Amino acid sequence: MNQIYIVCIDDEPDVLEAVERDLATMESRFPLETASSAHEAREIIQRIAKARDEVGVVFCDHIMPRETGVEFMRWLVVNSPWPAIRKALLTGQAGLEATIAAVNEGQLDYYVAKPWTRETLLGVAKNLLTDYVIATEKDPLRFMEVLDAARLSEAMRARRYYADT
Repeated sequence: MNQIYIVCIDDEPDVLEAVERDLATMESRFPLETASSAHEAREIIQRIAKARDEVGVVFCDHIMPRETGVEFMRWLVVNSPWPAIRKALLTGQAGLEATIAAVNEGQLDYYVAKPWTRETLLGVAKNLLTDYVIATEKDPLRFMEVLDAARLSEAMRARRYYADT
């Protein structure tokens, strides 16, 4: 059974530590990988793909050295082996134009403003991973205790309905 990863990219070590702390309860089902640059994130993503695992969600800062979060998300749109991958901008510095570019060009799924609360980040991660599991038609039973069980149950009922017709 393949793993579904969460990847977080931020050039600030304190932010990566906060993400690890806030999402720790999800790591039993969704391993978390962190990167301090877009280049490092690409290497992680390539390693995960080579192992035939998946990335379900990417949280990415916008303002980073050498490459912005929006530029990285554009790269993901073209190069990700997982069409259903979910993308969230995790930043306190993106202006309106950068946010619009992230939505339009990077197919942004969510915007999380810094500073965030643990409940907010955990809720966003659960929501986006639930979307990913449903979109990729994974067996939802193995994720019930960590994700949105009601939405996963509804997806299971819908699939059975269509499978029976």
